[in-house]
Amino acid sequence: MLAACGPTSSGRPTRDPYADVVAKNVVGEAGVTVTSACTPTGPELCFNANDDNCNGVIDEGCGSATGVLQFMIAWGDSPADVDIVVIDPSGAKVNKSNPSPNGGLRLERSCPDDGCHGQNVENVYFEGNEPPRGKYAVEVKLVDPHGAELPVKVHLSARVGSRTYAMDLELAPGQGQDRRGFGFEL
Repeated sequence: MLAACGPTSSGRPTRDPYADVVAKNVVGEAGVTVTSACTPTGPELCFNANDDNCNGVIDEGCGSATGVLQFMIAWGDSPADVDIVVIDPSGAKVNKSNPSPNGGLRLERSCPDDGCHGQNVENVYFEGNEPPRGKYAVEVKLVDPHGAELPVKVHLSARVGSRTYAMDLELAPGQGQDRRGFGFEL
């Protein structure tokens, strides 16, 4: 058995502060496969919305904020405008027009509006240690392809406590293919 712990002054392992934050009923909509996984490729790579080193944190050390809840999308150097929307248990929406409602969730970056220079990511994270309990919904939508090759391929990762979930999405205008989502309950 291998355990990763931080030392305390007594040298004993510390308790995971996020052990009580666990997703239940993680469900993707039709056509979205949600996996509970990381991608063990070695060191963390930036701007890919992956937990490359399998430590339970997405794109850490890359200038992106993180928290007990984190939702990140990445779509490479595509010129497309893709947005993430997170709805908390109270019904508050975190999105480009409402980047920081009262619930503790915050949208950190909106590409391509923020001059992302081919490193297209959007990141929503929870500031604090105790997110509200209840149902969360996450939606990724294609706002404008701006001439991008279709379908636009978007990677979405979600951190819930110390676990990460991932899904690959393909977005295209028309026939309901312009938005995809998933939900879970704390």
